[in-house]
Amino acid sequence: MFVFVCAGCGAELTIPLSQVSLPVHARQRYGNGAQLPVLMQSGTFAVDPDPWGGPWRRWDEIGPGEAEARGIYAPVHALSDSTPGASVIAPGDIRGTRLVPEKRGGACCGLDGADGPNMACEACGLLVATRVDDCSLWQAVRLSSDAVHRVPVDDVHAAPLSWAELAAKGEKTAPFEPIATWGGRFGSNHYWSWSPQWEAAAGQALAHLLVASQGQSVKVPDGLTADVFQHALDTLLPAGPPLRRAVLAGPGRPPSDAGVDILLVPLHPQTGQTWTPAGPTASAYLVPLPLGVWLWLVSPQPYMPVPASGRIPRDVLRDDPLPPLPNYTFRADRETFQHTLARLPAVRDSWLRTILENLA
Repeated sequence: MFVFVCAGCGAELTIPLSQVSLPVHARQRYGNGAQLPVLMQSGTFAVDPDPWGGPWRRWDEIGPGEAEARGIYAPVHALSDSTPGASVIAPGDIRGTRLVPEKRGGACCGLDGADGPNMACEACGLLVATRVDDCSLWQAVRLSSDAVHRVPVDDVHAAPLSWAELAAKGEKTAPFEPIATWGGRFGSNHYWSWSPQWEAAAGQALAHLLVASQGQSVKVPDGLTADVFQHALDTLLPAGPPLRRAVLAGPGRPPSDAGVDILLVPLHPQTGQTWTPAGPTASAYLVPLPLGVWLWLVSPQPYMPVPASGRIPRDVLRDDPLPPLPNYTFRADRETFQHTLARLPAVRDSWLRTILENLA
């Protein structure tokens, strides 16, 4: 466990926190006017290795050598030139700070961090963090790596959960959820949507699937996995019989056969490491998925009508009214896809660069 302290005066700025992996959807901007929840689970923090927020530099101001040194292999609109390594926490876990109202940025419903750090240490006034809670953004506080220090608060370091424990106890992420919107003339409202977390996860995974395809058509498992990936793969890759096959693999799953080229595998939520296979599929390309999404894909939650007497249990599907479902086809998050693909060295191949440049 750690607490973060002000680099200027040493005042404690957080509750004790344990480190986890940065969520895939950390940089997602979702919808228009949507109220997204808190990004990080309370009591945890994650380190973002990349710069975030202003100042910005346009691509034509950056040489290819500098871009590749930062792990970027294809042109992007602009790059953040801020200090990397911010620690991301839940807003409720911050202590001993005050907001700086004049640094609210260009937000319309909250704070977007566009003006840089907007939270100061109460004790000494040093700008230490950036709060983000504007519409369409995940709510978080980003502690500046050059303004805070991380201090251990005990000598006990719990070992990360094993893959077997995660497979047995991990929490699934549902593919559908209600999205809240800001109140208007008729008060607050919501609509039923594909999960923003699923859209971000698919954006990252789709970039890896394209690299793994080697420019050939790819077949993913039928069902929800196909709903999420197959249409995009069929659109972006050449038509014809599938030449490469992808399957779901991971802890508790039966071993895949030697003819599989691509494995959709989970990411460890604490360490960020990708599950790796042994045996004949050890050389397959590993496509990472957040654990909650992967768990749902390998073991979907059944929502089938069942007979019931007396009062209907909460988890039983009613046939009147019909269950809410999205009224549009699944779409992977475009910005997450672009962000991921531009940072994979394979994007230097001309066919992948063409996809990235003509995504519209």
